[in-house]
Amino acid sequence: MINVIAAAQAVVLASGEGTEEMPSVLSVPVDELIIGIIAFIIVFGGLAKFALPNIKKTLAERADAIEGGIERAAKAEAEAQQLAEEYRAQLSAAREEASAIRTQAQADRAAIIEEARNEARAAAQQVTAQAEAQLAADRSQATSQLTRQIGEMSVTLAGKIVGQSLTDDARVRQTVEDFIADLERQAQA
Repeated sequence: MINVIAAAQAVVLASGEGTEEMPSVLSVPVDELIIGIIAFIIVFGGLAKFALPNIKKTLAERADAIEGGIERAAKAEAEAQQLAEEYRAQLSAAREEASAIRTQAQADRAAIIEEARNEARAAAQQVTAQAEAQLAADRSQATSQLTRQIGEMSVTLAGKIVGQSLTDDARVRQTVEDFIADLERQAQA
């Protein structure tokens, strides 16, 4: 391998002895350098004059759109928060109203039940009073019928005892009624 490298060097030296020196790879020809610089300045100037303002304008529009979007998003978020707060307040008010309605309904129900009970009591008292009045009327009627029948029977019995008819005599009738009234007083006492 060492032989190969030495042989390559010998070939290079041999070929270079009869010819000119080789230019360096790093050296740049001056005429190409000047043309390249002029072309660069022309291209850069054209880009700076025509393309750069459009690029700057587009970047500014994007920046404004992004900032505007952020501002719009912030405003939308603030509006959403405000709407959420309003919704919560309305929901709270609705809950309070429902609670008040429920309380009022319970109070109304209790009042209706109490009113129905009072009406039922009044109706029961009225029915009881009517029944008692009817019983008193029936009792009075029965008493008067019994009194009359007892009076008639006593007159008939007294007539059989005496042997004469005592039905025509009003005084006899009055005596019998007084006797029955006296018996009733004694029974009550």
